[in-house]
Amino acid sequence: MRSQGHDGRGRPRLEQARRPGNTAREEILDAAAELFTTIGYAGTSTRRIADAVGIRQASLYHHFATKDDILDALLAGTVDEALRLAGELLTGPGPASDRLRALVVADCSQLCASRWNLGALYLLPELRIERFAQFRASREELRRRYRALAAQVIAECDGIADADDLPFRLVESVINRRSDNEECTPETPAVIADAALRILGC
Repeated sequence: MRSQGHDGRGRPRLEQARRPGNTAREEILDAAAELFTTIGYAGTSTRRIADAVGIRQASLYHHFATKDDILDALLAGTVDEALRLAGELLTGPGPASDRLRALVVADCSQLCASRWNLGALYLLPELRIERFAQFRASREELRRRYRALAAQVIAECDGIADADDLPFRLVESVINRRSDNEECTPETPAVIADAALRILGC
């Protein structure tokens, strides 16, 4: 079960906040995201995260019991909203092509706008353990909803059935783009959405 953490700032501290965020929890997540994506998950300790935020390690544990809980919260932030939106759009009104385009644009926008390239964490070997089974299931369900919506588009446009997994893969190309130090432009989500529709036959 995913840890919900706490929203408050925990114990008072003597210095100004160093990180963006309205709560200590948000600051911890920002610091962890930076450290996990720059020096690696295995090389990052909870003490180092606390130091990056400017709080005591004990204060960090007020919000997250373990380092795995921090990673789980970061990963959830990359799929939960897209999963909810995909569920709505899958059975929503209007042409399937419009609904898939809306999903791709929203999902790409989220991946592009996040301060750190959190999608790069998907390749961590630690994600194979049982602790992250819920995340793996959520990501697979998101992929399934993409494929179901893509199948509707293919039927609508008389496209190629075997292409139904490609929109999901195109969206995740944003992760590789950022890993290669290529910036997302404001046009990137729309470009990827249009490419997804073309590849399905629209």
